[in-house]
Amino acid sequence: MSGAALILAILVVLAVLLAMFGVGIFNRLVALKNRYQNAFAQIEVQLKRRHDLIPNLVETVKGYMSHERETLEAVIQARNQAVGGLEQAAGKPGDPAAMKALGGAEGALTGAMGRLLALSESYPDLRASENMQQLTEELTSTENKVAFSRQAFNDAVTAYNTAKQSFPAVIFAGMFGHSQDAALLEFDSQAIAAAPQVSF
Repeated sequence: MSGAALILAILVVLAVLLAMFGVGIFNRLVALKNRYQNAFAQIEVQLKRRHDLIPNLVETVKGYMSHERETLEAVIQARNQAVGGLEQAAGKPGDPAAMKALGGAEGALTGAMGRLLALSESYPDLRASENMQQLTEELTSTENKVAFSRQAFNDAVTAYNTAKQSFPAVIFAGMFGHSQDAALLEFDSQAIAAAPQVSF
């Protein structure tokens, strides 16, 4: 084998190894991105459940707290904003603007729900209502599931960002369409991190 043929063979082997290395990095980034998008889908399920429970809670409370109309309207308005924020974020999981909007909307909803539940403490008949007890129990359970799902999402986003920013992936990430870091989902209100405390 001539020297030129040997050099050509070495270059071909190096090119194949480099291509395989690049494919490995690409596949890892895709897998990690899919993981955080799936984790967001789990958050979406729990937030939709939360959003679906709120109108039932408002209807249950309405009969007892008819003169607290402003509080009830604030809860419904905050819920509608949270639903809109979730729809926007579901289209772009990990997008910094979408995650910030969703976090703000969910924080506002948590604040409004906290005020409603605090007011409900003033109504013994409402607290004793079987519907109210069941709804608050379901909301508490859902809040816990949201917290676990959000933690899983943030862990997946952190793994993706770390892999993307590490050498040598950082060299190839932009070429493979992974130029922007994914954003964590953080709620403005820390109250959502813990389930609301309701006593009857």
